[in-house]
Amino acid sequence: MNKMMRVALVNVSATVLYIALVASFMYYGSEVKIGKNNTLLVPIAMLLLFTFSAALTGFLVFGRAALMYFDGKKKDAIALLGYTLSLLSIITVVAILALVIFTK
Repeated sequence: MNKMMRVALVNVSATVLYIALVASFMYYGSEVKIGKNNTLLVPIAMLLLFTFSAALTGFLVFGRAALMYFDGKKKDAIALLGYTLSLLSIITVVAILALVIFTK
């Protein structure tokens, strides 16, 4: 496995782990009675979480590739982005297939 593939695998693993943690928080949050009261803090917290998530996942997916691109390593940057998006799309398809298969 070459260096670009390892970097892509680490970035995608961190992205998937973060998504799983946020999804678990949202799924089990209702059992802990988070946000049950009508308060302005609930939509504020959700929008803050959304904004943070977009920034973090954007950094994990595009960050190193963008730095490499601006450092003049354009071919390596495109390769890294390609590996990252390919791995992320494979994991997404597997997750959707698991959802379809196991929810019958």
